[in-house]
Amino acid sequence: MKCLSVSQPFAELIITGKKTIELRKWNTNFRGEFLIHAPLKIRNEDCKRLKINHKPVTGAIVGKAELYDVKKYNSEKEVKEDQKFHLASKKFYNRAYGFMLKKPKIFRVPIPWKGQLGFFEVDLPKTVVKSKEIVSDIIDEEYRYQWINHH
Repeated sequence: MKCLSVSQPFAELIITGKKTIELRKWNTNFRGEFLIHAPLKIRNEDCKRLKINHKPVTGAIVGKAELYDVKKYNSEKEVKEDQKFHLASKKFYNRAYGFMLKKPKIFRVPIPWKGQLGFFEVDLPKTVVKSKEIVSDIIDEEYRYQWINHH
């Protein structure tokens, strides 16, 4: 499954549905569901600006969302008009593309993972629980949560 690293606090804002556009300098033809990875670095100045007072999860896959379209921005004015959707500070208004997101989902149990640049593939290994092979499928994260907390 595809995965994209998004710095905190923005990864958290995406998976909680508060951020519906992710600004990037590059375009993509990819459309569909993807995992959201929160790298180790936290943008502390953005946490303060957005009044996020807790330490967000880092170094893990924290949720998923669906990329349904990419908006091409032709000016900083257009980027500014969408500020309530991307929540970026002014220094990021030079981004030319807005990844349009929907169907966010937060994972109750973040999956430790090392990020990469751009979209990258994540293939989770199979796991054995009580002598039965269970495929650790990200899409069925609730099932894994049940096993982790009750066995």
